[in-house]
Amino acid sequence: MKRFLALSTLLTLLILPNLALAKAGLPDFTDLAERAGKAVVNISTTKNVAGGGGMQMQEFFRNAPKNHPFREFFDQFDRYFGQQEAQPRKLSSLGSGFIISADGYIVTNNHVVAEADEIKVKLLSREKPYDAKVIGRDQETDLALLKIEAGGGLPVLEFANSDATRVGEWVLAIGNPFGLGHTVTAGIISAKGRHIGAGAFDSFLQTDASINPGNSGGPLIDMDGKVVGINTAIVPNGQGIGFATPSSMADKIIQQLKTGKKIQRGWLGITMQELDENTARGVGLKEVKGVLVAQVIPGDPADKGGLKTGDVIIKVAGQPVDNPGVLLQRIASLRPGDRVQLTVWRQNHTKDLTVVLGERKPNFVAEQEQQGLKRRAPASELGLGLRPVEGGEEAQALGLPKPQGLLIMEVQPGSPASLVDIQPGDVLLEANQHPVNSVEQLRSVLLGDAKQKGLVMLLLNRKGKNLFRAVSLVKN
Repeated sequence: MKRFLALSTLLTLLILPNLALAKAGLPDFTDLAERAGKAVVNISTTKNVAGGGGMQMQEFFRNAPKNHPFREFFDQFDRYFGQQEAQPRKLSSLGSGFIISADGYIVTNNHVVAEADEIKVKLLSREKPYDAKVIGRDQETDLALLKIEAGGGLPVLEFANSDATRVGEWVLAIGNPFGLGHTVTAGIISAKGRHIGAGAFDSFLQTDASINPGNSGGPLIDMDGKVVGINTAIVPNGQGIGFATPSSMADKIIQQLKTGKKIQRGWLGITMQELDENTARGVGLKEVKGVLVAQVIPGDPADKGGLKTGDVIIKVAGQPVDNPGVLLQRIASLRPGDRVQLTVWRQNHTKDLTVVLGERKPNFVAEQEQQGLKRRAPASELGLGLRPVEGGEEAQALGLPKPQGLLIMEVQPGSPASLVDIQPGDVLLEANQHPVNSVEQLRSVLLGDAKQKGLVMLLLNRKGKNLFRAVSLVKN
């Protein structure tokens, strides 16, 4: 009997850990890593540069002040070596990618191969690296498509539908961090739709699967062995925080690149601003929903379609839009020439507009330097020093199409205006959707409906870009 009990206890101790693991839902990645890893590649690039990096340092010290702590050292260095020309050299970098077709098409990040003079691809199962040709690149989504001639029959990975991916799902990252080939790390999807300031189409999957330099362009794989994301970015000082371009976005771009099509995106021709409680109240909305139109570019599709500065876009093709990022992606997913219905909120009513989209061009809006700050006039209600914009030259320097509005000369510390990021050099164009070209016109608005609402919605122009600021007039 005692022997039976001892055997039962031993069996229980052996079985319970496995039952606990099964209950916890912890997966076994071994088969997945072996199967998917065959399609992950190592990408090395080489770029030829005319001279050594020391040339920039030489130029810096040559122009340095005489009392610079390293100036004496450099004078001696330059005396002996400064006349020698830097030798041409090669810069190398490493990244990752994955095969999407048996005949050798490979997906990676644009920044892995951008400006490379030579691209080599190393497959897991073969010793010889292959020369790769760039089929197409898309800078705005940081995607690139390569092609190698490796005889066909290559292992491939398929794209999954990342829109259906849920936060908390297990994922596997495979790549070449720090040049260490075919490293596998596991984690979960930590978040979706992350905006990290990487560009216009900034909506990443966040994962805690370890991603390091060299992982760029490699796949983030779900438990079905399909690609839910392309590993793209990391937080240098963070642990367990990596970002991947969603496969649902990447798949569409890659298919266009593969067929040789130019990447074309829809364009409205507006600048946008996110709503907050004050700006929503300022335009008469009961809920904080939609995207505020800060500026309509003259002659562009939105202007031709009847959109106006101060409108709030609440739907695109009948689908709600909650923030500028969603609106941008909805419009960019359409093609130039497409007709799209916009539902906007204007003067306390909804209105449907039809806009024929133009073509988006990267880096469309250029910054302009503002000049000429002169006389001032007070507007004590807001804590601003103001004066009218004077003449065409000043208007042009401020980024305005014509002389209009009030130039902000001063923002008093602790004033209502100072609390909402209004800056000297901004131009005040409208108050509660009324043009203001004089301090008297502004005060008239402040003493009228702005006083009744307890806030004033200001339309500003900052270096050629429009933006709204809602200033509370309620004293605490």
